[in-house]
Amino acid sequence: MDSSEALVETYLKGLGYTDVRYEPDGNVPPDFLVNGRIAVEVRRLNQNYDDGDGKGPRGLEEAAIPLWRRIRDYLTDLGPAPASGQSWYVYYRFSRPPPKWKDLKRELDAVLLPFMTNSEPQPFEVRLNAGGEFWLKVFQAPSAKPTFFRPAGHSDQQFGGWLIGEIEANLELCITEKTGKVACVRSNYPEWWLILPDQIGYGLDDFEQELFLDQASVNAGGFDKIVLLDPRDAKRAFQVYP
Repeated sequence: MDSSEALVETYLKGLGYTDVRYEPDGNVPPDFLVNGRIAVEVRRLNQNYDDGDGKGPRGLEEAAIPLWRRIRDYLTDLGPAPASGQSWYVYYRFSRPPPKWKDLKRELDAVLLPFMTNSEPQPFEVRLNAGGEFWLKVFQAPSAKPTFFRPAGHSDQQFGGWLIGEIEANLELCITEKTGKVACVRSNYPEWWLILPDQIGYGLDDFEQELFLDQASVNAGGFDKIVLLDPRDAKRAFQVYP
């Protein structure tokens, strides 16, 4: 059981249900069965992006992991701090689609390798020309680290947007995905719920919930109930359908 499923289990038991079974039919839908009749599917509500690679929409945080790992490993491979003992943090931000790694590495080499040999290095920020939009910021670490460069994190320009619109758009993706997943077993149980730990709104307040209900449209895709949960508190639930 992952953290999202554990959160939903806490939510269901908090509703007073005592007969809550995890994966009653094995590693197939539903994720939970309540009172022998309510099938519950679980999925994180997160921001998604389709980069056109044929794999369909993926969570932004998932799609950013390969790039982060390559840059982290690249900085580590550049080696230890020189005799001066200085170390420098490297932070980047980018817009999708990110540049191809071979192009980005060439640009990183052109900027960072001369910096390592500079007798009087200074903090800087630069936009690279590897394709797309990619900014690099380098600033001094307060103390020496095992390597000259240290990753300081990154930001993704596709994160963000108007909250209600982001929730509505990504909720539609989640419902479509889960509707397809349960189609072959839909007739096994009379009632189906979809519960989503909300990684976008993190538990909308009362005003935001009113805005959502007033301005957003939810196509339930055959689910009888759809609920958003604050991932920090299973007691904070927002029923978006019906």
